[in-house]
Amino acid sequence: MANTNMIGNDPDKLQTSLGTGAARKLAHTTKSAPQMQGISSRWLLKVLPWVQVSGGVYRVNRRLSYAVGDGRLTFTATGARVQVIPQELCELPMLRGFDDLEVLQALADRFVQRELKPGEVITEAGKPADSICLIAHGKVNRIGKGKYGDDSVLEVLADGDYYSYQALLESQDFWDYTARAVTACTALILQQDAFEAIVAQSAALRQHIERFKQRARKKQDVAGQAAIELAAGHSGEPVLPGTYVDYEAAPREYELSVVQTVLQVHTRVADLFNEPMNQTEQQLRLTIEALKERQEHELVNSRDFGLLHNADFKQRIHTRNGPPTPDDMDELLATVWKDPSFFFAHPRAIAAFGQECSRRGLYPTSIDLGGNMVPAWRGIPILPCNKIPVSESRTSSIMLMRIGEANQGVIGLHQAGIPDEVEPSLSVRFMGINDKAIISYLVSAYFSAAVLVPDALGILESVEIGRTHDQGQP
Repeated sequence: MANTNMIGNDPDKLQTSLGTGAARKLAHTTKSAPQMQGISSRWLLKVLPWVQVSGGVYRVNRRLSYAVGDGRLTFTATGARVQVIPQELCELPMLRGFDDLEVLQALADRFVQRELKPGEVITEAGKPADSICLIAHGKVNRIGKGKYGDDSVLEVLADGDYYSYQALLESQDFWDYTARAVTACTALILQQDAFEAIVAQSAALRQHIERFKQRARKKQDVAGQAAIELAAGHSGEPVLPGTYVDYEAAPREYELSVVQTVLQVHTRVADLFNEPMNQTEQQLRLTIEALKERQEHELVNSRDFGLLHNADFKQRIHTRNGPPTPDDMDELLATVWKDPSFFFAHPRAIAAFGQECSRRGLYPTSIDLGGNMVPAWRGIPILPCNKIPVSESRTSSIMLMRIGEANQGVIGLHQAGIPDEVEPSLSVRFMGINDKAIISYLVSAYFSAAVLVPDALGILESVEIGRTHDQGQP
């Protein structure tokens, strides 16, 4: 029989005191509360101002706007052949609301595909402006001349963007900018004469285009809203202009969304195993944490009310080279220039921005936000949000927003005071005990988000992450 009093495997060294293994039989262990790796900082939930929605629906009333159809187009590919989806042509301002599929199909068939190499010119300044170009794939720079004759990038276009539909509607003498491919591109081009041939064949399209031109001739402000007539700088007794402020006839309404689950706890567990921690409380705590993580995910990614999908297309910009540079962040600030509040980015996108700053010898400061030191750019906090997706091609997005109802910004929506509430707009409702002695609790969170005016939210898209320095451009 083995000698159990030996120390290790040495028979000459006998144990002279009680070992720790045996002692633990009489001792209590100190236990942590159940840990959960998926819990994040959830900055978006913390900093959004939450507005009470007592009726479950929030209506965003705005001034009437004549701006129409500034969306992004979708394409189909069959082998190397790319075509625009006919219905997607309604994203063009001049075709918004036009529903004759046969005519749209005829227009889609008239687009001619061009394959472009990096650096190749699509349209050149000074040449006749007589076509519209749709960018099916790749990145294109619109380049104009600065005051002193040097080239200036006016806009960066990418997948789904287009320019310039105005050339089809009225005679424009010459292009006043050059469009040049930054990467390999696939573009679809429709010539003005091909468009006019379709218009000549369709009375419905002619009438639709004429109505669009009439709307375009109405006075608008810089935001595309119906202008308010004012007089300034006058003297004497001139007749002052009469005016009124018109509203949107069909304002958008946000109905509160919900995240729910049914938590099940066996009565034997709930009754017997509650020392030193209450089992039901711990189960509820971790379930609520998971619920809040999903809530933030929906606020970012929901196709109905998520911020990534509800930013105005005029408020979406692309990086010039790929990684997020200080220049790109400044361009993003220009989209939300009125009282910007917070940047939100995936942690890896924040790291990519930090690398670009380091490469240029720049060192962004950090600021104190509620006792936490967070990075900032131009004094605006850059907050991590792991709910912003990273694509398989290692690209992501960076959001910039202005928050608050008084600031006409981005707001969260909820309804506090619901039955069995444990937190504002979050309830835990007892559902009963079934014949298997299992207790059920319905855990629900009601919420949504609204962008009150378009310039409250800007997005920097196609942000490359993980690119090494020798891959980037100087």
